[in-house]
Amino acid sequence: MISRLWLFALLVLGYTSALTSTPTLAGRKFSSSCVAASKNIDESMVDDIEISNEEKEFNKLCEDLCTERNICFDNIKNARDLASPPSSKIKPNRLYRTGRLSDASDEDIKTLFEKFKINTIIDLRSPTELKEDETLQRSEVFGDFIDLVWTDRGRKRGGCVVALEPGDSPAHQRRLFAPRGGDVLKEGSAEADCDICDGGVPASELISKPGRKERYFVSLMNEFKYVRGTLGKVRKRDIARTVLKSPGALVSKRVRNSVKEPFLDKINDGGLPMLNDLLLRFGAPGIEFVLEICADRSRHPVIFHCTAGKDRTGMITAIISSLCGVPDEEIVQDYMLSANVYAEMNDHKAMVGALSQRNLNPKTFLGAPPQVMRDTLEAIREEYGSVEDYMTWIGFGPEKQEKLKRALTED
Repeated sequence: MISRLWLFALLVLGYTSALTSTPTLAGRKFSSSCVAASKNIDESMVDDIEISNEEKEFNKLCEDLCTERNICFDNIKNARDLASPPSSKIKPNRLYRTGRLSDASDEDIKTLFEKFKINTIIDLRSPTELKEDETLQRSEVFGDFIDLVWTDRGRKRGGCVVALEPGDSPAHQRRLFAPRGGDVLKEGSAEADCDICDGGVPASELISKPGRKERYFVSLMNEFKYVRGTLGKVRKRDIARTVLKSPGALVSKRVRNSVKEPFLDKINDGGLPMLNDLLLRFGAPGIEFVLEICADRSRHPVIFHCTAGKDRTGMITAIISSLCGVPDEEIVQDYMLSANVYAEMNDHKAMVGALSQRNLNPKTFLGAPPQVMRDTLEAIREEYGSVEDYMTWIGFGPEKQEKLKRALTED
């Protein structure tokens, strides 16, 4: 039974990798299987997403607000200061949210590091996405930064961090956690290694050195977390039925498709609110670590991003904004501005085609409808009590919350 369950998980994994590193939570980069499929897509044969007049008006509103609030970069998408909502008490030039940075033009680089003087970068993408970013280690953008990789130890157990050495890649995270310490530890630390992470440095022992620029790789979600989370939402009898079929899926495309059907139905029906729920639960340790970094005034200005800067970046933004007193509707409005990012991408039709080939609804996963964030904020309150209670649940309690608020709102 166990081996068949793992087989089932592997069969659906191709779909969840499409969710971690395709437009669903990322933007324009596809998973490896999605890349292969997208290369075979004749974009002239792909119908673009049909939109109603009401949706056209919504898109026009987003475009106008983006003109007003987005930072004007050449190649960096979806960039805003968290101080930009009208009621935000967050001071300008403390936190920024964006899409991926590695495409930055020369002018973008000047804006980031000469005008904004960015001191800390947090990359929220999965290892799969990092592998597919050909400009991941672009020296013109990241040459002045020390690269650090965080890995998950579980909720309320902190995490482990390693500093990359020359030749290391953050995309190959399993290879990185060999014993090491050096100047990423607090002076006098008695805990040089973390046995749970095979020698990684406990995140609680991380020090911030004046003048040191840091880039953190914090993968909030990966394919296995989506499999685990989504399996928990699929009916047990459907799982049992598909597990029994799974051996035949190795040789039969028809059986393979039937195995994936309940999984895909659950994803399409749940849409972005379900994926946000999985992110809040299974991405909790990474979210807590990001909040810790943002609460350290010495690390400001901080910029955090995924690929398109929509879902993972949007969730971190919503949590911090809510803590700092931004009203729900302004959080919703900021989230919906991400709808404009896909219209600006050159391979929009390839994204639509790649999702359609996997029976995933492009209209569901490429947008940023206001109701998604409304539903997500409501779900947080129903499940945890409040945004503050959720933060406490992940290990970021009242004292840490006050530290974060002071770091962002006080001079």
